[in-house]
Amino acid sequence: MGSLVGGPGEVPVITQQWAWNEVLQRGGYLPSEEIALMLGLAAEMGRPLLLEGPSGSGKTAVAYAAAHGLGESVIRLSCYEGLGASEALYDWNYHAQWAELAANRGADPFREDFLMARPLLQAIRSPSSVLLIDEVDRADEAFEALLLEYLSEFQISIPERGTVKADHPPLTILTSNRQRPLSDALRRRCVYLYVDWPDLAREEEVVHFHVPDLTEALVRSVVGAVRKVREWDLIKPPGLSETIDWAEATRLRQVSSWNQTWVEQTLGIIVKDALDLERVRQRVAELVEPAT
Repeated sequence: MGSLVGGPGEVPVITQQWAWNEVLQRGGYLPSEEIALMLGLAAEMGRPLLLEGPSGSGKTAVAYAAAHGLGESVIRLSCYEGLGASEALYDWNYHAQWAELAANRGADPFREDFLMARPLLQAIRSPSSVLLIDEVDRADEAFEALLLEYLSEFQISIPERGTVKADHPPLTILTSNRQRPLSDALRRRCVYLYVDWPDLAREEEVVHFHVPDLTEALVRSVVGAVRKVREWDLIKPPGLSETIDWAEATRLRQVSSWNQTWVEQTLGIIVKDALDLERVRQRVAELVEPAT
C-alpha cells in the first residue's frame, strides 16, 4: 500500500500521497489529489487538519473514510454553542467522589477511576484512533481557547492530576462550515484546506464511484439536476451525500429514463426543508431538461 511509519498500536503514517488516496477509497471516499496530499501531510507532520467549506461538501466524510481505511475507530466531538470542558475534555464522577469521601475522609477524591474521559482525553489515551472535531464553528470562542493546548501539543491539563499528553499525535480532523470566523490562533495550529463543491466532471466521478451500476446518462441527469438546485438560493442546498442518495434511489427503482414524475416524487431525497421544497416544485420541469 505504500510506506508506513509507526509501531504496534499506532495510527500508521503513510508517507506517499497515492497511498492516502487508496486509504480513503478503501474507506468509501473518492478524494481529490489535494485532499489526499493535505491529509497525508497533516499525519506526517503531526498536525491537525482543518477542513473548511460549505455544508455538505464532504468534509466530515474524510474523517470517517480515513478511519475506516486505516481500520481504526472515529472519536467524534460534535460542536455546539456552550460546549465546554466537561463535555469535550474530561469530567469527574462527583457522585462516586462524594460517596468515597463519605466512607473514608482521608480518601483521594481525584483518583484515576473517578476521572471520566471525554472525546479529547479519549483520543489522547487511544493508541490508534481518528479524532473528528465536527463543525467547530458552531462552538463559541471560549471553546476555541480550550482547544488550543490540544491542537498545539496533543495534550490537556487537568489541575488535579497534571498534564496528560498523547504518546503519539492522534490523527485529528476539524471541520467548519464558516458559520462564524475562526480565530487566528486555531488556524495557525492546523494544516488548512478549503473543500468547495466539486466541478461537474468531479461530481459525476464521485457518483460513479458510489453507484457504479447507474448508466452514464442517468448520472449526468442526477448530477445536473442537483447542481441546478444548488443555484436556487435555498435555505439548505443539497450536498454531495444527497446527490449520491438520489443516484442510489434511481438505481434501486431501476429508473430507465430521467422524467418529471420520478423527479417530483423523489425531491425529498435532496431537499430537506418545506419552504425549499415548495420553491423547487415550482421549477421541477427545469430539472429534467437535458444536461449541458
